[in-house]
Amino acid sequence: QVQLVESGGGLVQAGGSLRLSCTASGRTFSTYHMAWFRQAPGQEREFVAAHSSSGSRTSYADSVKDRFSISRDNAKNTVYLQMNSLKPEDTAVYYCAADYGSLWRNQQAPVKYEYWGQGTQVTVSS
Repeated sequence: QVQLVESGGGLVQAGGSLRLSCTASGRTFSTYHMAWFRQAPGQEREFVAAHSSSGSRTSYADSVKDRFSISRDNAKNTVYLQMNSLKPEDTAVYYCAADYGSLWRNQQAPVKYEYWGQGTQVTVSS
């Protein structure tokens, strides 16, 4: 079993930055592909970014490419999402997710991830 705890959300003005953190406990963190998803009110959960367990691959949604950056520190069992140039449409609850031991494929699909955090709210004001 894995527990994921997100932090770092908050209220920020458009154009600002936030860094989200997700700390995992339980099984070996370095064996997981990690990802961030988000869900705005009345909308489906959508993929934001993913980072492979090996650290050699990343994937981003087109809507955040060149603005967001995902990274991980296996020594701290933590994955980060650096969000720059934030826009009001980035407002959502952001979720951390873990995919244990699978091939790096279709990482944008929520069904790939066995474990989820409780979410952290990000609000971007215009």
